[in-house]
Amino acid sequence: MPHYVYVLKSETSQRHYYGETQDLADRIKRHNENRSKSTKNRGPWKIVISATLISKSEACKLEKKLKNMKSPQRAIAYLRKLKEK
Repeated sequence: MPHYVYVLKSETSQRHYYGETQDLADRIKRHNENRSKSTKNRGPWKIVISATLISKSEACKLEKKLKNMKSPQRAIAYLRKLKEK
């Protein structure tokens, strides 16, 4: 089953959030309904970019790599390049 890695941006605080999930639409809905502890009361959240991966392990590795980049712009650029392949 495919997994998704995504980058969200808060419309109020301009902060970014990186995550992975099997159901992207449901996950974003949960972020915006304040049902996610790490993004609670910081939204509304809009998706900036997402990528589809084959497995959960690949998605988790990519999510960790994006978080370690320390720059949302670098992470977004990296995902865009990855999607072009």
